[in-house]
Amino acid sequence: MKIAIASDHAGYDLKVFVLEHLKGRGVTDIADLGPDTNKNSVDYPDYAKKVSQAVIDDEDCLGILICGTGIGMSISANKVKGIRAAHASDPYSSKMARRHNDANVLCIGSRVVGPGLAFEIIDSWLDAQYEEGRHQKRIEKIEALEG
Repeated sequence: MKIAIASDHAGYDLKVFVLEHLKGRGVTDIADLGPDTNKNSVDYPDYAKKVSQAVIDDEDCLGILICGTGIGMSISANKVKGIRAAHASDPYSSKMARRHNDANVLCIGSRVVGPGLAFEIIDSWLDAQYEEGRHQKRIEKIEALEG
């Protein structure tokens, strides 16, 4: 499993905890796409684009984006064709985003959830599998919206 991860300045501290958690899960192929510090304000669309591009370039790669609420990252990532970014604040939503929507990017808000809950959200998402079947026609309709 490959994970591309990024944050903005508000999500940086949680990103550091998430990186350690992913390593603890045994994920060894992780691309930390920035930023390298929380000392400077950065624009979340820039980092959403980096992670989205990594996911588009490698179908085996999933993305995790962290900002203050998770909303800005989600909006930005979903502008990239082929990205199905899910903003989740609870484990059930993240699991269902993967099972029913084949979400390839997970967005979390560092000012909404703490590290423990973030780990549960990420674990439910990573452990879930896309169910295909009746959901596939819906994914195709989503893709048709992209033009």
